[in-house]
Amino acid sequence: MTTNELARFSLNQMTVKQLSLPDLVDACTELGVRNAGLWREPVRRYGVEAAARLVRDAGLNVTTLCRGGFLTATDPARRAAALDDNRAAVDEAAALGTDTLVLVCGGLPDGSKDLHGARERIADALAVLGPYAAERGVRLAVEPLHPMFAADRCVVSTLAQALDLAERFPAEQVGVTVDTYHIWWDDQAPEQIARAGAGGRIAAFQLADWITPLPAGVLNGRGQIGDGAIDMRQWKKRVEAAGYTGPIEVEVFNEELWARDGKQVVAETARRFLDHVM
Repeated sequence: MTTNELARFSLNQMTVKQLSLPDLVDACTELGVRNAGLWREPVRRYGVEAAARLVRDAGLNVTTLCRGGFLTATDPARRAAALDDNRAAVDEAAALGTDTLVLVCGGLPDGSKDLHGARERIADALAVLGPYAAERGVRLAVEPLHPMFAADRCVVSTLAQALDLAERFPAEQVGVTVDTYHIWWDDQAPEQIARAGAGGRIAAFQLADWITPLPAGVLNGRGQIGDGAIDMRQWKKRVEAAGYTGPIEVEVFNEELWARDGKQVVAETARRFLDHVM
């Protein structure tokens, strides 16, 4: 593997969450990986400014920050707190030098069955957060999640729904995240990728495979690329045909990967990227 071969590969921090941030940076540097997607919790533990210096000094490009969102609360105090937290996430993204904040928009509030109302509250929040983010050089990237997460994590389940929200706002404020794990099942997704590309809305492209049987805790059931049912090259072709030429981020939540040596997982993930994506 060479740096040129891995030029578009980005390693999402969650894929190797067993590694500290310095160890992640070291592993990427040793392998010639120049891109990484970071998560707020470990970055905050390390210190945002310290993390920004660490990745900058290593020449590592931060492709995304995960995550903002959870914008569906009905209680006024909780809505205000969510907006404040998302403003902080935007500030952290700007400090880290990334132009993309991924949003997991939130599930149904306790006791609610109103999906439409929850989505409208997301739109209300985007109207506040979009200009704030754009002023700081950051774009909000609405990520649709697989429908099995609609109740508790994200009422936005398809790219069409994500674009219906994003297109209410300027493209420089709000885009979408295309994640193979969440959309591979949707026969409308290819058409929606083209729609997103035509509007300049593809803010991030992420990969994880779909493996079965799903574990009891389905959140951590993503597969290493090449282990499951998703044709990664085909999805890459679709996203590129829509005009996206940016980083391709591998984001895998998997207990078995987390139990292994992190640096070995980094090397394996890079190899799988070359074997199954490029």
